[in-house]
Amino acid sequence: MATPPALYAIRIRGQLGATALSAFPSMVPELKGSETVLTGVLEDRSALFGVVAQIEALGLELLELRQIPARPTSREPGRDRPPHGL
Repeated sequence: MATPPALYAIRIRGQLGATALSAFPSMVPELKGSETVLTGVLEDRSALFGVVAQIEALGLELLELRQIPARPTSREPGRDRPPHGL
């Protein structure tokens, strides 16, 4: 069963340098203190496991792997307004 593409945030201990970051070309890095957060869309479960395998192969410490829920593309009119009389 195929899984649809999804947005992920992957938190790794340490500040990754250019060489380590080159192993994750589809991810956008962000340094946060003593950690690196990689964010990006992964096409399917196989791509996700590939990134995790690459983290392991490089001897990096995975701290968190989180799927970021997709935001709704459209909203029903009036849904962000309080009911009348409030």
